[in-house]
Amino acid sequence: MATRHRQVLIVGGGTAGIAVAASLSKRDGGLDIAIVEPSRQHYYQPAFSLVGAGQFDIDATRRQIELVVPPGVGLIRAGVTAFRPEANAVDLTDGNTFTYDWLIVATGVGLDWDKVSGLRETLGKNGVCSNYAPEHAPYTWQCVQALKPDAHAVFTQPPLPFKCPGAPQKAAYLTADYLRRKGQGARLDYYVHAPVIFGVPYFARELVKVAARHGIAVHYQHNLVAVDGGKKLATFEAVGGDGQGQRIEVPFDMLHVAPPQSPPAAVRTSPLANPAGFVEVDQNSLRHTRFANVFALGDACSTANSKTAAAVRKQAPVVAQNLLAAVAGRPLTAAYDGYASCPLTTAIGKVIMAEFIYGGKVTPTLPLDPSQERSFNWWIKKTALPVFYWNYMLRGHEWFLKHNTAFTGDAPPPAS
Repeated sequence: MATRHRQVLIVGGGTAGIAVAASLSKRDGGLDIAIVEPSRQHYYQPAFSLVGAGQFDIDATRRQIELVVPPGVGLIRAGVTAFRPEANAVDLTDGNTFTYDWLIVATGVGLDWDKVSGLRETLGKNGVCSNYAPEHAPYTWQCVQALKPDAHAVFTQPPLPFKCPGAPQKAAYLTADYLRRKGQGARLDYYVHAPVIFGVPYFARELVKVAARHGIAVHYQHNLVAVDGGKKLATFEAVGGDGQGQRIEVPFDMLHVAPPQSPPAAVRTSPLANPAGFVEVDQNSLRHTRFANVFALGDACSTANSKTAAAVRKQAPVVAQNLLAAVAGRPLTAAYDGYASCPLTTAIGKVIMAEFIYGGKVTPTLPLDPSQERSFNWWIKKTALPVFYWNYMLRGHEWFLKHNTAFTGDAPPPAS
């Protein structure tokens, strides 16, 4: 097989890979850039939770990968079997090897269905569903509609880190609101691996109230370890408290699973990875801490931010600016502050727009109280953001309002 060379090689054609390729191309159209990506389709993943609630068409979440790769950027249809940064090389599933001057790792994370015993075998049937994969999100909506009066719906949240930490509870809230609108009762349980409902205390306080309003019982420090679809039993293990290590069996009519997640094996086993398996980068410059010609962004990098598309939106221009500075031998001055946004759909037509940076500091963009559920935020989530994603973010347009880092949480932020 052949060895080929690219000036800039981007591994991953998801949100992070396409966004950074577009950002680089906008800044320097003369760069020789290629994206390594085996998938045929590109998905707008933030809409999957809406698909699972019957509020969005799954077909509107996908486009052919060729339609989103920026003009002039090459597309290499393969996966990666090994990263060899000491040789500036990447080995591919088609047997070829690509060398590079600069590498950007944007693989995202994989869904580890097999870490839950019996899950893969029953997923997509027996009332076992998940909004985390496009092939399964429509079945979530089928399961919600099939719930009968006094049914038992169970929702799970896996150990961190995983992408879109608000998504597991969004499924619970949207299901509860749908049943309320039908005038139908149900037992709703939410099993959370963490000791809190959300990692940012400012928003966690509000979400506890939302769960209580919907009648959702929240069980903290419980991890899903097994599913028996035929018997409709979910097994949870207590991971904290007095009962740590004990297991309980929970019957269900519907089980929505947010699976454990981790970077691909080629990343986890590479010299690029930290002990947890994520690409080890400086949290501000996004440059690798040991290989100066390697950058990473998105879900596979080691930054301690919430893994969302909004985080990638802020990371992509940082990587592009810093890579070009490094090419020119200049200091790296662009810095990512950990920004992430999670539009928390608390009901059909209502969203809390959670925005924050490193350390859980709340940093809203709009001059509104960010703790409040708003129908305007629903419009942003369902209508505005998909348009922004396809037509602006993936095309390298990077004008956006600044988030307010001066917000204290005591009062609505002042208008700027």
